[in-house]
Parts: sequence; C-alpha cells; structure tokens
Amino acid sequence: MATFVLVHGAWHGGWCYARVAKLLRSAGHEVYTPTHTGVGERAHLADYHITLSTHVHDVANVIEYENLSDVILCGHSYGGMVITGVAASLGERIKSLVFLDAFVPEDGQSLFDLITPDMANQFLSLSRTMNGRLPPIPAAAFNVNQKDAAWVDKTCIPQALTTFTDGVRFSGKEAMVKNRTYILATGYDMRVFNRFHDQLKNDPKWKVVTVPCGHDVMLDQPEALAKLLLEEVGR
Repeated sequence: MATFVLVHGAWHGGWCYARVAKLLRSAGHEVYTPTHTGVGERAHLADYHITLSTHVHDVANVIEYENLSDVILCGHSYGGMVITGVAASLGERIKSLVFLDAFVPEDGQSLFDLITPDMANQFLSLSRTMNGRLPPIPAAAFNVNQKDAAWVDKTCIPQALTTFTDGVRFSGKEAMVKNRTYILATGYDMRVFNRFHDQLKNDPKWKVVTVPCGHDVMLDQPEALAKLLLEEVGR
C-alpha cells in the first residue's frame, strides 16, 4: 500500500481531488487531500496575513501528525510551491514529488518571481480592491470541462496575495527526495507552465509527461492522473 498526499492549487480546496482520491483508494492505497488555510471548507479562516509558509505547514502537519512516510506528494499549480516547501521540511519522508501543471521554484523564489511582471501587476491591482486577496481566475481561462466549469467558478474563492509573494526556502532536505515528475497539461491557451516542462524534459533526474486537457487535470482527466500517480508506486 502506498501513501498519497494530493495538494491543490490556488483558490481551490481538497474537494478538487475527490475523483482521483476515490480511484487511488479503490486500488488499495492511502490518500490524503488536505485543504489550505483560508480556502475550501477552511474558508472561515481566511485572512490577508496567510502566507505560503502557512500552507506549507498545513500539508507538513498532515505528514507529521499522521506519521506518514514514503509519501507520494503531488502538487497542482500553486501547489508546486507548497510541496517544494514541504520537501525542504520533510524530505526524508517523501518518496516522490509530482508537479501537476505546477510551478517549480528555486531557493528563495516566490510565485511572483515565476510569472511575468504584467501578470504580477494585474494581481497586485486586483488585490488592492479586495483587502489583500486575489479573486480566482475563471474556469474558462483554464479550459475546465463544461460539466465542471460552473461548479469550479462557484467553489473557488479568493486567496491571500501574500501566498504569492512569500518565497520558498530550501534546507538541503529537499535533495533527499528520490523521484521527481512533471506533468504538463496541454489543452488550454495559457502557457504559464510550459517553461518548466521545457527546462526539465531533458533532465535525467526528472520524469516529464504531458496530458491533453485543461489546467485542472484532476477534474478533466481523473483516470489518466490516477494512472500516472500509480506509476510512482513502483519507482
């Protein structure tokens, strides 16, 4: 039996992984889908002081208090920032890092360091009208499937700007993680994550694959994602 911890992206919650979690559990594995402070069912804790570090602790504490080891840790989008921070804290407990159409930061980098200045300025302008929070990007921009798009728009909620400006800090423990995989979604027009695919595809330390769907792979292609995650078990 393997242990999976599935980390959502900005504005989402653990709810987005329900289909994938069901498939993995039906295959006999243990699955955790934590929700970050301030979003999803933890929306009542929303505060503009929440940072990336807060969300790293949210996930790291699941691993710590559930006494998990050999974890296959998957992070979607902004969740790539989170799982990188978790690896820096608990690298000895993580078997694989799976970046699902996600940011891959270097030491000290924030999400704002990994997007264009124009996009960062747009986020800053929006946050000034929302007391330091950022509204969700519409599902249509990510080509979420038609069946789920309205639900995603309804369920995603604003997130603290400070989660995008806080940098991740390496400790050396992140190097203890044996396996790294990058999954690029190719079925939508935004090209934020192509750079990571292109940088990593020839790196022998990484497994790099593509899936032909929108950004929310766990909703558009849950079976394909579950299959890719199950491949990590044997690595």
